[in-house]
Amino acid sequence: MRHELYFDTDRGLFADGIFHLSTDDLKFGTSGLRGLVSLLDGPPAFNWTFAFAQMLLERGTIRPGDPVFIGRDLRSSSPAISRRVATAIAACGLVPVDCGELPTPAMAFHAMRLRAASIMVTGSHIPDDRNGLKFYTPSGEITKPDETAIIACHQGRSPVQTAGAGDFAADAHDKAMVQYLDRYRAAFEPSALAGLTVGVYQHSSVARDMLAEILSDLGANPVALGRSNVFVPVDTEALRDEDIALLREWAGERRLDAIVSTDGDADRPLVADEKGEFVRGDLVGAITASHLGARTVVTPVTSNSALETCRSFASVRRTRVGSPFVIEAMADAASHGLVVGFEANGGVMLGAGAPDLEPLPTRDAFLPILCTLARIAIEQKPLSAIAASYAFRQMLADRLQNVDMVAVGTFLDRLRADHEYRARVFEDHGGVAQVNLVDGVRIQVANGDIVHFRASGNAPEIRCYVEAKTGNKARELLRWGLTILLAHATGTC
Repeated sequence: MRHELYFDTDRGLFADGIFHLSTDDLKFGTSGLRGLVSLLDGPPAFNWTFAFAQMLLERGTIRPGDPVFIGRDLRSSSPAISRRVATAIAACGLVPVDCGELPTPAMAFHAMRLRAASIMVTGSHIPDDRNGLKFYTPSGEITKPDETAIIACHQGRSPVQTAGAGDFAADAHDKAMVQYLDRYRAAFEPSALAGLTVGVYQHSSVARDMLAEILSDLGANPVALGRSNVFVPVDTEALRDEDIALLREWAGERRLDAIVSTDGDADRPLVADEKGEFVRGDLVGAITASHLGARTVVTPVTSNSALETCRSFASVRRTRVGSPFVIEAMADAASHGLVVGFEANGGVMLGAGAPDLEPLPTRDAFLPILCTLARIAIEQKPLSAIAASYAFRQMLADRLQNVDMVAVGTFLDRLRADHEYRARVFEDHGGVAQVNLVDGVRIQVANGDIVHFRASGNAPEIRCYVEAKTGNKARELLRWGLTILLAHATGTC
């Protein structure tokens, strides 16, 4: 058995920046179906799309002849896969409509306004040799029960297509793009970002030109940086060393108020301050929610505990990791006024009640970028000072890959159920003060530090998240947590 430990004491993130999947299957993760291009392009792309469409038809959610909107990111395999998706849609008696290359939230926004289903061909932040499908019903992102139903439809039928890729029946690219940008033009004054000079790290983001356009429309001076003709897997939860170096280099070379970007399909923002220092996604989410005046925020258990202590929100609701869980909890909290949901990766989901902003219950990168920049313009303070005012604690994370998931599961089950065992494991850290079992096992020790173990649902890996007052303490905790995990995964404990 081979074990790979990716740990970086300076970054404390998923150091290789790669989301690994089993090489023998395609699986649903926290957002859509993903896998190697070699496993997706061809009959699998057709068959999974066919299963999704059949599920909706059998439920009566859509009817024969209805449109299904299809978008894609800029990775090299996306055009071919999108044509296979279109072929499957047509085979179901539906109308495949091409949205072209555009942000996932732009496609979703357009389709939801028309009460139509949609599919985004994207692997998000994972490398170019991988890709995926994000499915949307007419009401929004598929839920976890929807995933189960799609899998059942897929397993209940023999493969129905072996080759070939068809054409689209119609085109909605320009209309979808305009509607998406108009959403922000309506919500912000034309001079909302006046006086700001903002670097736009373009890399291979599908939003690279749109982002510069909306910044200019709102009065900022956008500066294009790092445009790439090949796909760059920018992960807003696990920046590569070269991304970190570039942000600092650009900030040192130019007088910038911030540097902004997105992941590949533009549903996660990347924001760096005037020094080129990365601003955590959950902190960007908190700034966004504050700017919009939300009293209730919904976020996964992996977001910073300072959300409960920063006194910016009347209620903080915690969920499992994954946008479907956040969206479900947002719906439950809708009676409490404006609800903003966000994940640790920075993707923001908006419920009803925001002035001049239509709801968009799917991850979006533009809204948090614009709200964060608007705070700089309003407060006339550097972004580093605004971020510091939230007093977020130091958080680091890493993972073990290719582990024995049975052994890992046994360890987590024992941590959950055995109080005495849990106390022994954490006795050197002051003992256990609180236990949170929403997603994995999240332990808060006596001094307020946090260690959180969470197994992946679709890969042989386990993640460790830690939170502490100082960076040194967080690094110490993370190293300890990974050592504990490795011992249990190898049976050497």
